[in-house]
Amino acid sequence: MLKRLRENKSAQGTLLALPTTFWMFILLIIPLILTAIVSFGKRSPDGNVIYTFSLDNYIRLIGISSDCPAGQTTCFNPLYVQILWRSLTLAFNSTVLVIMLAYPLAYFIARSHPNRRTTFLFMVLIPLWTNFVIRVYAWMMLLRKEGAINAVLGWVAHLLHINFVPLEMLYTPGAVLVGMVYEFLPFMILPIYTSLEKIDNSLYEAAADLGANPFRTFLRVTLPLSMPGVVAGTILVFIPVMGTFIVSDLLGGKQVILIGNLIQRQFLDARDPAFGSASSLILMVMTLIVTYFYTRKFGFGEEIVAA
Repeated sequence: MLKRLRENKSAQGTLLALPTTFWMFILLIIPLILTAIVSFGKRSPDGNVIYTFSLDNYIRLIGISSDCPAGQTTCFNPLYVQILWRSLTLAFNSTVLVIMLAYPLAYFIARSHPNRRTTFLFMVLIPLWTNFVIRVYAWMMLLRKEGAINAVLGWVAHLLHINFVPLEMLYTPGAVLVGMVYEFLPFMILPIYTSLEKIDNSLYEAAADLGANPFRTFLRVTLPLSMPGVVAGTILVFIPVMGTFIVSDLLGGKQVILIGNLIQRQFLDARDPAFGSASSLILMVMTLIVTYFYTRKFGFGEEIVAA
């Protein structure tokens, strides 16, 4: 029996995958099924779930409401559609900005002397040693009206003899965007660095021998070969940004409401788990659709490398 198992590679792979498959079923599939069941239910007066089959929660999410002026049976309420769109837009903007900031830094680290790379990577990872919430509070101290940024700007304005009015940066969409970019920047730097570090220097030498200038070498060699890291980093950034609520809660002052905040409040404040479950599933579907088309377009860099 053991001898036959050693010779059967497929059976070995199945046995190795069984523990992970078991825990994924317990911790992912079953909760997902329960969430789907609850999403079709209704809220009872005491905040529990009435198990039934109703599409009211999904209809409410897309903006169709029965709470209308007299004489109308149904009307359109764009509140939740606006929240969904705001979340999608913020995730897109955050991901683009993170790529723009992470790629040059990852390229610099990958092309630096090997003895210095460890130091640079250590500096990138240092923020991750601090609690997520503490880092957000640090940005609150920087962005508030009496914070460090306004203090520096006021000092510069005083030197230039310019009247300075402190900027209202905290509790704005811009503050939420800054917090998202800061929090998820390392998750883009590391995959891009890994792809760039693997590029053989002989490819650059070959490109130079063929007469390619640095810009053309970047477009034809560096960028295509680093696309797997960009795609992986995009997924690692876009998906968490879509679902997070702490950054928008603290830096947005509960004024910049995202889908993550909506879900949190339905479960904890409104005590409407049915609507919160429906919102969770819509968030998951939106994220899967965007990720599917993104990876279908770019693959994981293979198509671009082959070209």
